Amino acid sequence: MLLVVGQIGKPHGIRGEVSVVVRTDEPEARFTAGSVFITEVPRDRRVSTGPAGAPAEQGVRYQVPAQLTLESIRWHQGRGIAVFEGIADRNVAEELRGVFLQVDSAGVAPPEDPEEFNDHQLIGLRVESLDGTEHGTVLRIDHAPSSDLIVLKKTGGGTALIPFVTVMVPTVDIAGGRIVVDLPEGLLDL
Repeated sequence: MLLVVGQIGKPHGIRGEVSVVVRTDEPEARFTAGSVFITEVPRDRRVSTGPAGAPAEQGVRYQVPAQLTLESIRWHQGRGIAVFEGIADRNVAEELRGVFLQVDSAGVAPPEDPEEFNDHQLIGLRVESLDGTEHGTVLRIDHAPSSDLIVLKKTGGGTALIPFVTVMVPTVDIAGGRIVVDLPEGLLDL
């Protein structure tokens, strides 16, 4: 499974540097010189991904490489200012704006703390009540300012949000493929 760890922002200067919005808890570990990222172009962009050096498809201004290798990064006001191999000027850097930087989850070590989880470990787990009633599966985890939220894909259709706090989520059993919840009545109806 591919995990988004960053997104390229606007160019910085004229030599191909770009700002990077970090989407990982461990930016110093993920963004080191030599790190290779798999790229994903947002659907609304007129760029495409492909092998390095391949000509752009007809109607597309620039062919984003399928992978980008980080040459260097420096940190400024919570964002990275990055240089990627082969990106040497502002025009090319501008074409990378919005591109997602991803890594393969197989290369991501699980957290050492038994009460901490990576988002990709939770996606797809069955969500059930203390009495065993199944409510659906974890669609994704949203990170809100007050607490993380489990986005539940409900068994009967639709979605619901469950605050990822111990009082409502007493058990996370990754090995058993389930999350046990103790929810106030009506929460899943909102």
